[in-house]
Amino acid sequence: MRKQFLLAGLLCMTVVAFGQKKEIKKAEKALGAGNVAEAIDYINQAESLLGAADNEMKAQFYVLKGKAYLAEAGTTDFNKLKTAADAFKMATELSPSGKVAEEAAIGKQNLRVALVNSAVADQNAQNYARAAEKLYTSYTIQKDTSDLYYAAGNAVNAKNLDKALEYYTTLLDMGYTGIREEFVATDIETGEDVVFASESDRNTNMLSGKYTNPTERMSESVRGDVLQKVTLIYISRNDNEKALALMKDAREANPDDPSLLRAEADMAYKMGDLEKYSRLMEEIIADDPNNPELYYNLGVGSANKGEAEKAIQYYKKALEIDPTFTNAKINIAATILAKEGPIIEEMNNLGTSQKDYDRYDELKEVKNGLYRDAMPYLEAAASDRPDNIELLRTLMNIYGQVGEDDKFKVAKAKLAELESKQ
Repeated sequence: MRKQFLLAGLLCMTVVAFGQKKEIKKAEKALGAGNVAEAIDYINQAESLLGAADNEMKAQFYVLKGKAYLAEAGTTDFNKLKTAADAFKMATELSPSGKVAEEAAIGKQNLRVALVNSAVADQNAQNYARAAEKLYTSYTIQKDTSDLYYAAGNAVNAKNLDKALEYYTTLLDMGYTGIREEFVATDIETGEDVVFASESDRNTNMLSGKYTNPTERMSESVRGDVLQKVTLIYISRNDNEKALALMKDAREANPDDPSLLRAEADMAYKMGDLEKYSRLMEEIIADDPNNPELYYNLGVGSANKGEAEKAIQYYKKALEIDPTFTNAKINIAATILAKEGPIIEEMNNLGTSQKDYDRYDELKEVKNGLYRDAMPYLEAAASDRPDNIELLRTLMNIYGQVGEDDKFKVAKAKLAELESKQ
């Protein structure tokens, strides 16, 4: 009698296994024919019978489920993309072999592409929180650390500093640098190097005849950027001790890493240590003397320290290297115009004596001299940004103060035109 019960149990298990295989086959056939919704119906039916299946069949089922939900999701339905991700993870945990393992690997790669493309769309739409979540989901699937790096960056933009710190700390613990091989070719029309997604992608584009000089190179390390972000998060939490300790350890371990030197300079600036900031920036410039942005940053630091003339010198150096650096033009004008504050204050406090009148005229001429000094830089900036209302309004007011009546009328008309379009 006991043997009969065992036999009945085995027969029951055989029927269940047959049902599982049948539903899985139906789902595979429907998915192959493009009937995704039908395939998912069969998958749901098979899932209820999955308990008695062996690991290989379970892995086959979860791969199929992942493929079906990925096909159903496209790049827009994140809930279905997450369902696909969970399915592929479960399949991988079951250690499939042969064809099932190959399909799992392909499915995970296709899912990563869908998640990254969807995250890029979210990022472009400034939906940074959703972009971060999608990129982190992608990381959990393929363990591509670049996905975690970009997830952290989007978390920063979303103001979710807890998540950003979690992701960045994971990267630091891994020793992440972001250095990877890049496949490059030169655009014949522009003369600029273009980085392609892969060697095969570059080789395919070479066939178009639009590119030349195919080569490989290693990308720059982003470890300094990671450390910079982490220290800034600590600073935002007023945890300066952790920020300083982290940067100290990093600099001791990598004393010649220029990205870490920049991160330390940025940290000094955020902490208000402008003396240290300027000293570090001078070190950075010594290694990269033709970088206009470095001189611009030094100008900002000098201006914040009240060193107006030094700031203007740095801004002018930035413009020598890059005459199109509009922000440097604006900041030169702003630094010059900042000198008018004490002059206006003294003018307002003068009395009605002849001596006071004479002093007023002297101060007015000094003030107008500042306006004339700032005017060329504002005009150049306004030429670069012709639709910038604030630049044009400042210029119009200056023209009125120094008696440039013709320029005043032109600026006033242009300002009215721009404001009417808002």
